[in-house]
Amino acid sequence: MPSRQLISFALAVSLVPLSLAPVAAVAAERPVVVELFTSQGCSSCPPANAYLNELARGRHDVLPLAFHVTYWDRLGWKDPFSLDAATNRQDRYGHRFGDGSYTPEIVVDGASSHVGSRRDDVESAIEAARRQSRTAAAIDVDRQGDKLLIDVGGGSGSGRVLLIGFDHEHQTAIRRGENGGRTLEEANVVRSIRPIGEWQGAPLRLSEKLPEGQDVAVILEAPDGRIVGAGRPGGE
Repeated sequence: MPSRQLISFALAVSLVPLSLAPVAAVAAERPVVVELFTSQGCSSCPPANAYLNELARGRHDVLPLAFHVTYWDRLGWKDPFSLDAATNRQDRYGHRFGDGSYTPEIVVDGASSHVGSRRDDVESAIEAARRQSRTAAAIDVDRQGDKLLIDVGGGSGSGRVLLIGFDHEHQTAIRRGENGGRTLEEANVVRSIRPIGEWQGAPLRLSEKLPEGQDVAVILEAPDGRIVGAGRPGGE
């Protein structure tokens, strides 16, 4: 008969995977980041905007963000939410994917580019990102008054920590340009984005002032541009 010591050792070994499983699950349970590059001056963009609005209102497994670019501003209507940072971010994606800058474009988890109005393609990319579950570290965001406390957990690899401020919803009456005469409804409109730290695999704690925008998100971007972490206050 096996000794008590052997039985105890076997029991301890059998419990190791169970004790580690919740940690792995926490790291993997983060939203897929969906970035829409759009402009109020683009007549092809409203269907993509409507799709992002649906994601923002009905999905908790994705983090949808609308980045309004500047290069449409000289073509009849200046988008009040356009940001140089959005144009520059899309330009970096365009060089990496080899497809340049266009609207509407959706980038899923920093890994693939799609025409923003092609819902089936984007949904397939979201599902693929969920299956692959590329998460280097868990991110916890705690809102404390006018400050944010951000904890990036330990893990493998490195990345840049980005702080994003966004507004939940805007309605804009467009007076000129390709969408002149329309009223556009847009959700999760990005108002600011900036790097706040470098993660090198060890746990990292950051304290930051609230960015411009009604809400915040934090993403972890790997050196190759892929998103490997994301979080919002309260784990939303």
